[in-house]
Amino acid sequence: MVYEKVFRKNINGMLEEHFFQCPYCWEQISVLVDTSVQTQSYIEDCEVCCNPFRVQLAIEERQLVYFEVNSIEQ
Repeated sequence: MVYEKVFRKNINGMLEEHFFQCPYCWEQISVLVDTSVQTQSYIEDCEVCCNPFRVQLAIEERQLVYFEVNSIEQ
């Protein structure tokens, strides 16, 4: 399990770029978080090593309050 809140950048009123380390290659990557949706869970591929990881997050009052990335064992 990897939980890291490295850096957040507001893109517009509802999208926020969140940076973290890939649980496979440890490179810093980012995902766009839609702050209008309170809880989210989805699978995405690392843009560097292409391995899949699960993202889970929670939003309260348009602020990211929980962010977790887990590797998906293959």
